Amino acid sequence: MLTNEAYKPINCDDYDNLELACQNSWMLQLELKNGEKLRAKATDMVSRKNVEYLAIDLSGEVRELRLDHIASFTHPEIGTVVVVSESD
Repeated sequence: MLTNEAYKPINCDDYDNLELACQNSWMLQLELKNGEKLRAKATDMVSRKNVEYLAIDLSGEVRELRLDHIASFTHPEIGTVVVVSESD
């Protein structure tokens, strides 16, 4: 996906669930809007130049995912969350 596209903030409840995942270092099943599927540990929420990211640990590699590029995430404590943009 293009990284220079306008950022669309995600729903507050979805953001809160991602924050909870980071606080508990949960291992998440993530599906991105480009179809990529990942299993990674949520580590931090990062905001840079008005764009929000989920920092993940993917087998020792740190990666940041734009929140508006995440289609869904899953963990046993919260089930599957389908990410919704604020404008949707």
